[in-house]
Amino acid sequence: MAGCCSGIYIALALLALLFPLRQRGCWGMNPSSGDLEKSPHSDPGPWEVLHRHKRSWVWNQFFVLEEFTGNEPLYVGKLHSDVDKGDGKVKYVLSGEGATSIFTIDENTGDIHATKRLDREAQAYYTLQAQAVDRLTNLPVEPRSEFVVKVQDINDNEPKFLDGPYLAGVPEMSPLGTMVVQVAATDADDPTYGNSARVVYSIIHGQPYFSVEPKTGVIRTALPNMDRETRDQYVLVIQAKDMVGQMGGLSGTTSVTVTLTDVNDNPPRFTHKNYQYTVLESLPVQSVVAKIKAADADIGSNAEMDYRIMDSDGPGIFNITTEEETQDGIIILIKPLDFETKSSFSLRIEATNRNIDSNFLSLGPFSDTTSVRVAVEDVNEPPIFSIPLTKMVCVGCVCGCAFLSRYSIDRNTDLERFFNVDALSGVISTAKPLDREANSVHNLTIFAIETQDPTQVGKGMSVIMVLDINDNAPVFAINYETLLCENTMPGQVIQTISAVDKDEPLNGHRFYFSLAASVASNLNFTLRDNKDNTASILTKRGGFRRREQPVYRLPVLIVDSGNPPLSSTNTLSVRVCDCDSDGVALSCGAVAYTATGLSAGALMAILGCIITLLVMVLLIVMMRRRQKQPLILEEERDIRENIVRYDDEGGGEEDTEAFDMVTLRNLNVIRDPNVRRDVTPDTPTFFHYPTAGARLSYKTLPDNVVFREFIWERLKDADVDPTAPPYDSLQTYAFEGSGSVAESLSSLESLSTDSDQNYDYLSNWGPRFKKLADLYGNSDGNSVFS
Repeated sequence: MAGCCSGIYIALALLALLFPLRQRGCWGMNPSSGDLEKSPHSDPGPWEVLHRHKRSWVWNQFFVLEEFTGNEPLYVGKLHSDVDKGDGKVKYVLSGEGATSIFTIDENTGDIHATKRLDREAQAYYTLQAQAVDRLTNLPVEPRSEFVVKVQDINDNEPKFLDGPYLAGVPEMSPLGTMVVQVAATDADDPTYGNSARVVYSIIHGQPYFSVEPKTGVIRTALPNMDRETRDQYVLVIQAKDMVGQMGGLSGTTSVTVTLTDVNDNPPRFTHKNYQYTVLESLPVQSVVAKIKAADADIGSNAEMDYRIMDSDGPGIFNITTEEETQDGIIILIKPLDFETKSSFSLRIEATNRNIDSNFLSLGPFSDTTSVRVAVEDVNEPPIFSIPLTKMVCVGCVCGCAFLSRYSIDRNTDLERFFNVDALSGVISTAKPLDREANSVHNLTIFAIETQDPTQVGKGMSVIMVLDINDNAPVFAINYETLLCENTMPGQVIQTISAVDKDEPLNGHRFYFSLAASVASNLNFTLRDNKDNTASILTKRGGFRRREQPVYRLPVLIVDSGNPPLSSTNTLSVRVCDCDSDGVALSCGAVAYTATGLSAGALMAILGCIITLLVMVLLIVMMRRRQKQPLILEEERDIRENIVRYDDEGGGEEDTEAFDMVTLRNLNVIRDPNVRRDVTPDTPTFFHYPTAGARLSYKTLPDNVVFREFIWERLKDADVDPTAPPYDSLQTYAFEGSGSVAESLSSLESLSTDSDQNYDYLSNWGPRFKKLADLYGNSDGNSVFS
């Protein structure tokens, strides 16, 4: 019955599929009729549906095998229209994705071919449009029909591990089947078609330690209790093969590095059960005595351990700690050693893991013990004080005794040399009087040197406390400033006083106050001892007046209670003040009086004399300032360009002290010594010009002639000038001459014929520019200096 039912269902399904196919038009799923069809978007009328012509149908989807390697174009399918009667009037046209570049259509038969190799992984399908048109008019005879060309997959891609290679870890001693990591491979082939993308996993290398699940790629342990201390790393090779692992499938591989992580499965163990160490008895406290180590095969926190001393015949002498980096046990000395007292020590030490895993307690106790023997070696020690710190009370010359021999005082602790020590007996005595108020405690360092070995030096401390004696008299606690109002009534307290004493008696201070005998019977003030180390000063009368006596001085006697008692007299100053109604002092001290016999007229006369003296001093100052001004103001205003004036007449050209002219002379030319230089010179002729009308530039003259002609010409002009002042003057001009290798930078050289500048216009500027016109102009002249 089941077989019959299944056959009926299959038949019904086929009928359901074939029925709509018979209703499809030749271009695909959309029906059409007539030679000139309407647009597929328009709705046909009911009569048009009833009068459709039946046409042969074709699939609206074609399949093309990818990666086809034939020499001829690959046949895809055929399009045909019922309108085509085979007479060549209908032409088929193809458009859409890949038309003409990948797919071609025979316009006569409608056969479609693929001209290139197709890759499904690059593009899985192409959407094309086909149309039948009249060959003559190119008018469509069928509506445009759309169809799909699907690229059919082949197994041309191997599986790939995109996340590989893999790194994974699993704890050591893990049970069988513990998951390590999951690997995954991807296949670019079509997973919906065939088995090209169906992958199975297998392990190629890594057995028998690990396994992999074929479908999921989960890697698990295949052996129990793998020990990291034996082997801590494994490299697996995993393969992924498509086609469900069948023959002909493609495969890819990846590597998986599996590391066994550590667990605390190993207890610490001492490699030696007995340790022997020897130390010097002079070893300082907190020094390292020895290092021991318990071996642990684990690593990291699983190898951390703590050490402790379980038993010792010298309790409190040693301690042990753990060095965190190396996990060594460090034995430290915490008390000094003495060979003469005890020459060796025995210790029993335990090492225990700090982090114990309860899963591995069955492997045994995670601790171990060992024995350590420490031998003390004798050394030649310096003398040791029986009492390292000695307290002494100095009451006389002898302060104390150190009870050792060969002693000396470290003078750095007794810079003022208050004490001495006897080298043999160690008796400490005073060398100077001691003052408890300056220094009540002295800390001395005493050296004890061994007679047989002077290099052995012991050191002890002596604290000397200086006892107090009554050697300081009491004085006022502060400097009192007592004010007394003029309206004070009799019996009023005007001041309360107290005292201080540098001494420190055992029972405390007790001071007694009284007035000195010389003023005990005075009529102004009295003193009352308050019996609490204070005293009050009271007035005996009223009516104090500043004009009569502005200040009263009251001597007060203060006696202490020492043995013997000491006393001192302190003076209390009382100032009489003018006070307001509330008793607040307004002004104190003596009253200023106007000097008798000096009238107002005398004061005015003195003031007038002072004003007269000031006026006279002012006039004298103004006259002296006027004398300093020059008598001839025109000299200051007679300022000329490039004139240097000296306040002496000099000796004419012979005077060279006012200005040194040697620098302007050429040493190669010697002046005629017979020519006088103290008179007005005639124009000398040092150079004869060839013609009177010829004009030579400065460049054609030697340097010495140029300078001499130039200077003599300027001197001549100054001598004949009636407006020149009656003293020598020297005018200098910035003329370089023609001897420079780099040639002159002066504008005087612009006179050369090759100059582009014309300076003839200078002659039109007036007499002030005559010299420049002669020097730079092109007009003829009698002399270059005219």
